[in-house]
Amino acid sequence: MQRVDDALRLIKQHAPLHYSRVIHDLQRVLIDVVPGAIGSYQPSLNACVLDERFVLSETTALEDIASTIVHEATHARLQHRGIGYDEAIRARVEAICMRREMNFLSKLPNSQSLLAEMARKMEWYAGNQEWFSDANQKQHHREGSVRTLRYLGAPEWLIATLLNVLALASIAGRFRRLIGRSSQPG
Repeated sequence: MQRVDDALRLIKQHAPLHYSRVIHDLQRVLIDVVPGAIGSYQPSLNACVLDERFVLSETTALEDIASTIVHEATHARLQHRGIGYDEAIRARVEAICMRREMNFLSKLPNSQSLLAEMARKMEWYAGNQEWFSDANQKQHHREGSVRTLRYLGAPEWLIATLLNVLALASIAGRFRRLIGRSSQPG
C-alpha cells in the first residue's frame, strides 16, 4: 500500500483538482489481482482496484500508478453521472478517461515521455475501435483470467477444466437463445 499512498500524494501535490475528484468519486483504492487489466473501477465497492502485479512491479513508476488511479476515478465520476460502459459508448468513455490521465500527467515535472506514451496509446485505441467490442473484451478477460490463475499457482488441469466449463456454458447459452427464438410464434 505504500506505493499507492505515494501515488496519491503525487496526485495531491501536483494536481489538487484531480486529487479532490479521486477523493470525492472513490471510497477506496484496493490492491488485488485484476484479470486482463492493470486496474479497474468496481462500482459495487465504489473502488479503484489495482492489479498487485502492476503495483509491485519494479518497472511500474509512481506516475503510472497515479495516472491509473486518475483513470479509474474518472470511470467512477462518469458512472455516478449515469454514463455506463455499454459497448456503443465504451470507446468514447475510455477516451475521456485517457484524456484525464493526460491532463494529470501534464501537471507533473519531466512528464514528456509519459505524455508521448499516452498519446500513442490513445492513437492506437482510436484506430482499433473493435478492441472495445463485447466479444473482444470477453476474450481479453478470459486470457487475462488464465494468466491470473497461473500467477496464483493454479494447476494447468484446473485451468483447462475451467476453460472447458466456460466454453460449455457459452454453448448452452447460445443453444437456449436459439431454442427460445425458434419456439416463438412466427
